[in-house]
Amino acid sequence: MKKRIHVNQHAVRGNAINGTNHPAISVKTYKENITAHRVEIHGASSVVYSPDKPLSCGARVWIETDESVTLHGLDKEKYSLSRDRMVIS
Repeated sequence: MKKRIHVNQHAVRGNAINGTNHPAISVKTYKENITAHRVEIHGASSVVYSPDKPLSCGARVWIETDESVTLHGLDKEKYSLSRDRMVIS
């Protein structure tokens, strides 16, 4: 499954302004969008810069991979997890 990973600039700015620490890395698949504090990519990936055709969220730079990724620093209650990480294959 293809995953697109990018930094959510709105979350970064909001954290700086409000003194919060909300996850700012977004991992998008065809069925969901999950935010995390850290993402590990387990295999090949590529960085894409597409100023003329950004993602629907407005991102012009992102990482694409078909490999599995591990997301760290998740909201355990939001995702019904026993730990603060998740693997997406």
